[in-house]
This record gives sequence, structure tokens and C-alpha cells, in this order.
Amino acid sequence: MTDPKAGKSLDGRVAVVTGASRGIGRAAALALAEAGAHVIAVARTQGALEELDDAIRALGSSATLVPLDLTDYDGIDRLGAAINERWKRLDVVVGNAGILGNLMPVGHVTPKVWDQVMAINVTANWRLIRSFDPLLQMSDAGRAIFVSSGAAAKCRAYWGPYSVSKAALEALVRTYAAETVNTKIRAMLVNPGPLRTSMRAAAMPGEDPLTLRTPEDLAPHIVRLAAPQWNETGRLYDFPSDRVQEFRIPA
Repeated sequence: MTDPKAGKSLDGRVAVVTGASRGIGRAAALALAEAGAHVIAVARTQGALEELDDAIRALGSSATLVPLDLTDYDGIDRLGAAINERWKRLDVVVGNAGILGNLMPVGHVTPKVWDQVMAINVTANWRLIRSFDPLLQMSDAGRAIFVSSGAAAKCRAYWGPYSVSKAALEALVRTYAAETVNTKIRAMLVNPGPLRTSMRAAAMPGEDPLTLRTPEDLAPHIVRLAAPQWNETGRLYDFPSDRVQEFRIPA
């Protein structure tokens, strides 16, 4: 793939982005807005959402701000109902919000930490699919994009909860893709690789962040996956290699 130039490829589209207040989510929200989408920005921090709104307005686009903790599953359902009432459809969802948890041996992970990681990284994304699937079905080209990680396959020591959660997310999205393959919905996974984010800094405190690419480098590729012209489904876009990977299902 070459570096995509989206232009106004999403003009008039409605897009939800979770974890939109910083990092990959913020960069994706800005890029989607610049491409013409109305962004429904979901995050826990009101102040950071307002700063994002200012930046989106500066681009000449618009946003709806939704301060929401994604473990408020009823809140996700209420958001789906509100989108249905206002737009009667949803064109794009970018499930980006995630947490790292603690890096430690699997046997030392506390139930509280395990449950927190699964709640945000897996269950919240299932609730997004559950609430938004009818809205995506009403779009002429529904696009569901979820941010995974190389940790899903690498399974390094001490990364247990995070690795397990991302592997579960990949299974969830691939299943959803298989169930919607004969519809206008396309469901994709994204492996961002090492990026200059606060989560990466927490995981790799000795790493020089200036050696890493940024969320802004990734964002145009998310816009491409969100476009009506995108036709792949059930695959993973690997940003480090700039390739779409096809999952092989054993016979």
C-alpha cells in the first residue's frame, strides 16, 4: 500500500470513535473529520473531548461529544439509541479504546486487573457491535474497525491479560466479519505496531519515543478502511508492514 490520500472520501458519513481524547483515537477522529465525517467522539475525559472538538471545528467539520466510560454498557446502548434517533444509521465505528493492565506473571495478576482489561478490551467492543450492528446494517457501507495489537500473536512473558484480550478481540471481529460477509458491512482489525502513545510509554519506559512513528502517521490508513470503497473484511491491516493480512483458518 502507498500512503492513502483520503480527501473528502467520507463526506456526509457518521463515525463513532472510542478512546477519542488522545493517541490513536484522537488522531483517527481528526483524520475522519478532515475527510468529511461527522465524528461522534467517545472518551471519559470531558476536557480532552472539548479540545478535540475545537480542533475538529478548526478543520471545518463537526463532532458530537460523548463523555462515557465504556464499562457503562447501558450507556453504550443509550448511545446507539441516540444515534438511531438522530441519524437512523451509523456508517463507521472505530473501536480504539483499550487499557494495558499490569505487566506481570499470569499467576500474579489480580482478578480486579484481569476483569478491567477484559471489560474494556473485549466486552466493551462486543457491546459496541451488539448496539451498533443494526445501525451499521442501515448504512449503505457500514465499516467496523477495531484496534488490535501484535501482542495478540506474540504472547510475550508478563503481557498475559493484554495479549489474551487482543486475541479475543481478533476472534470477535473475525466472527462478526463472517456473520456479515454477505451484507454491506466490512469489519477490519488494525495492528498499529509501536507508536508514540502514552500506553507504549508505560509499557516500554526506557524506549526513546522519537524513534517511533506517531498516531497521526496511522490515521490516514484508518480513514481508508472506513471509506465506502473499502471491500476487504475479516482481515488485519498491519501498519508496520503496510499490508493486509489474511487469517488462515485450519481445515
